Amino acid sequence: MARVAVVTGGTRGIGRAVCEQLRSDGFTVVANYAGNADAARAFSDDTGIPAYRFDVGDHQAATEACARIGEEVGPIDVVVNNAGITRDGTLLKMSYEDWNDVMRVNLGGCFTMAKACFPGMKERGWGRIVNIGSINGQAGQYGQVNYAAAKSGIHGFTKALAQEGARFNVTVNAIAPGYIDTDMVAAVPEPVLEKIVAKIPVGRLGHANEIARGVSFLCSEDAGFVTGSTMSINGGQHMY
Repeated sequence: MARVAVVTGGTRGIGRAVCEQLRSDGFTVVANYAGNADAARAFSDDTGIPAYRFDVGDHQAATEACARIGEEVGPIDVVVNNAGITRDGTLLKMSYEDWNDVMRVNLGGCFTMAKACFPGMKERGWGRIVNIGSINGQAGQYGQVNYAAAKSGIHGFTKALAQEGARFNVTVNAIAPGYIDTDMVAAVPEPVLEKIVAKIPVGRLGHANEIARGVSFLCSEDAGFVTGSTMSINGGQHMY
């Protein structure tokens, strides 16, 4: 029986590419989405991958959804924490709600999904958790104190949980994408985007399937000795 993988924020952009890649790898894939039902229906119609609607930042909703997926699809062996939102603004203009919403979804979502799925992975003696961070969590970004803090927190969360899961064959890793040609980046004004691309040594934006291939490796049997790591896929924009 194929292992079950859940990809949060899985109906568009990087999430969709990850869903399609993991399915081609032989996983039974389930996508999560938060609000865009039309996009989710189109995704499921195109791919045949079921999409479950719930807020990853809502602990009870996420716990109940993971239990339902376990009953309807099968025990969850792989979680890809990809869901994320932005509420950009400088500190002086940022409201508490802007701060809290981003922390609740982007970082809190990693906690809720891991909390719901880690016990089963531990019991079965196999699991993969891949958290999608960001170059802006590594290097910071003007006007994104909330987003950068949440994504930076993901990297610390990954290292700590990796130590808890290691002896149970549950690996926990992160990927820090650079600027990828998704809808989120497409919303950046053209003059700003040109300046961003000028700082990327390879001279272009990344593609969602390039992130998906990194996730594919970290979810594979071949990556069993890789845990607590952050894979940077950013075209050389940030090296350390």
